[in-house]
Amino acid sequence: MKTFAYLAVAAVALSACGQQPAKSGAEKAAGPSASGRDQVWAAGSSTVFPFATRVAENVAKTTGGRPAKVESLGTGGGFKLFCGGSGAAFPDVANASRPIKKSEFEQCVANGVTDIVEIKIGYDGIVIANAKSGPTYNFKLDQIYRGLAAELPSPTGFAKNTSKNWKDVDASLPSQAILVYGPPPTSGTRDAFVELGLEKGARMIPTLETLRGKDEEAFKARAHTIRSDGAWVDAGENDNAIVQTLTKTPNALGVFGYSFLENNMDSVKAAKVDGVAPTFETISNGTYPVSRSLYVYVKKANIGVTPGLREFVNAFVSDAATGKGGYLQQRGLIPLAPDAHAAQKEAATALASMAAPAK
Repeated sequence: MKTFAYLAVAAVALSACGQQPAKSGAEKAAGPSASGRDQVWAAGSSTVFPFATRVAENVAKTTGGRPAKVESLGTGGGFKLFCGGSGAAFPDVANASRPIKKSEFEQCVANGVTDIVEIKIGYDGIVIANAKSGPTYNFKLDQIYRGLAAELPSPTGFAKNTSKNWKDVDASLPSQAILVYGPPPTSGTRDAFVELGLEKGARMIPTLETLRGKDEEAFKARAHTIRSDGAWVDAGENDNAIVQTLTKTPNALGVFGYSFLENNMDSVKAAKVDGVAPTFETISNGTYPVSRSLYVYVKKANIGVTPGLREFVNAFVSDAATGKGGYLQQRGLIPLAPDAHAAQKEAATALASMAAPAK
């Protein structure tokens, strides 16, 4: 687990007159003693982690406030902690590389976390990459599924996937052993890769598409289950560690967020998917098949209670951070279209609670 302490915002002394700035009504009534914590705490997605830490760092530089804690636990791990309850022992913010699930939302409600604000901060693409010295890949979605699914259709039903080499999957692919380093089940990157990569690939196989029409749950069980025979290796929540592994293992592939590709272009390269390379343009316009949205979820009840939370949220949706050309774009975030970005700024101001997700 990575923990990054940055200076979050607190009250700034008015040095010219030696006075303290006025607090909002909620802060006067509650303050740090009521919240039990004097810092913003955000936890969750490893993909959102570098963006959240950069926002926290920038807030600190402009306000001279107190440390804020940002943790990389994976999206699922972040929601588990975020939804664990209210108060100082639980984060104010959940960083996520997928939308909150119905089951997670219900866990929040069961534990008294009832007013949640959902804010979309931008887009990311999930890349399949290897060392620059390795072979060049151009995957079709069904080939990704055929290479990584635990079981595949057979004449008698389903059978264990025994493919050892990408050539076994399709003659057009490089002759390389199937070895993929990727995120664990707690990761939003893993969830998105399964849904946008494996599930879409599975639907291209007639037997599985027929199964989907008859029994969607059975279909998803087949489509979402990754091999456990060593072809796929859970490499933890640190995407940078996967990048470093690829440079030492040129025959392997890795699955991680686009921002990590953009920051390591000197050592790794991305495979095309359905003939489309992951780029700023193809992710923002949706033509790259394995693209997703990124989010932060905020406990509305903590606004005005946790010092600096309102400022942290406002900074995250500012033009300077997530707007086109903002400093998070320089770190690999794909910004929203201007009208969508403006809508998220309004959402951060209004702090309207989200409705329960459908699934």
